[in-house]
Amino acid sequence: MALVSEQRRVRVLGVPVDAVDMRGTLDWVEQRVRTRVPGVHLCVNAANVIRATDDPSYRELLEKSDLIGSDGQPFVWAAKLLGEPLPGRVAGIDLMERVLEKARDNGWGVYLLGGKNEVVGRLATKLTADGVKIAGYRNGYFSPEDEAEVIEHVRSSGADVLFVGMPTPMKEQFIARWANKAEVPACIGVGGSFDVLAGDLRRAPATMQRLGLEWLFRLLQEPRRLFVRYAVTNTRFCVLVARAMLQRRRESGRS
Repeated sequence: MALVSEQRRVRVLGVPVDAVDMRGTLDWVEQRVRTRVPGVHLCVNAANVIRATDDPSYRELLEKSDLIGSDGQPFVWAAKLLGEPLPGRVAGIDLMERVLEKARDNGWGVYLLGGKNEVVGRLATKLTADGVKIAGYRNGYFSPEDEAEVIEHVRSSGADVLFVGMPTPMKEQFIARWANKAEVPACIGVGGSFDVLAGDLRRAPATMQRLGLEWLFRLLQEPRRLFVRYAVTNTRFCVLVARAMLQRRRESGRS
């Protein structure tokens, strides 16, 4: 089987993303677990575009990922408008749920790393009750001095899949430093998915997801924490898309 990472990698507003759908992504996870060859999966959305625009070193971290999924619906729409259509959205939380199903059915060991202690503990208990083999778990609150010890615990657990539930850019930085040393076949960055799957936050209804309004649903749940972030990020993202479309039209007109 060809590596999924050999699929078409494009750049949307300068940010790398792989033109792969959920089926292809799950094939990639299965292949990594079967061959025991470590690989990293990350997701990108509008917020990642803004961060990558402001911080080239962050964009370099994304480039090093073996597979990059398109997390946000607005990002998928932007890709199409800019002439780089993607097969569809592969949201981190959707991917996590599907991989957990695979893990349960195939007996894969799963390690959960990130989030608050009570959240990740509750999620581990819930998944164990659902038949998922939890190789280990740990909260995401540790110092840089403790990182080597944390990764050694992950490595010695023999996990097949490592979910890293940390915020951006901590997640990407941590994965870049330690994923290979963890020796886990599939290392997947899932951001705040632990909070949703543990029941602390609700997922947006399917209709809002299709309309690209999942960010609004999150904002309504956490207005104080997210208002400024979404107001600034979404506005800047729309401006970047509009500028890129105008530039594309100008170049098309000259050809």
